[in-house]
Amino acid sequence: MTWEEKQLLLKDISARLPYKVKCGIIKKGVVRELKPMDNGINIPVNQVCDITLTKTLNTDIINDFDNDNIVLKPYLRPLSSMTEDEREEFRAVAGIMSYNPQKDSWAIAAYAPEAYDWLNAHHFDYRDLIPKGLALEALKGMYNSTNNV
Repeated sequence: MTWEEKQLLLKDISARLPYKVKCGIIKKGVVRELKPMDNGINIPVNQVCDITLTKTLNTDIINDFDNDNIVLKPYLRPLSSMTEDEREEFRAVAGIMSYNPQKDSWAIAAYAPEAYDWLNAHHFDYRDLIPKGLALEALKGMYNSTNNV
């Protein structure tokens, strides 16, 4: 990950902190395994390996990412997954007459701060992090309506 990509991801996840975004995290960890010896006895050995976790974003995770202790990718929803009800709600929040995520993704730059808050609360990838490999596509049902603010 380049410095620019890391800065973009830090800006994005920092804005998502209040919205309980889930993240895929890879960190170095220690796993204890049994290693067979020539005499037939197994002895415990610690192995350092990558451990993959899914956690809800918090400030400790952001700090670990900023300090290069973990690899982090938020689970986000592509704009194309927006339902018709969500489009109507987004239009009202953004103060726009129409919005089509397939045709109007460029227009997001012109929205009011409340529109970005709404997009963050609903875990939408308006910065195109998924195609850049900086975020993971959220699984269907990962963010149900009780998770949204």
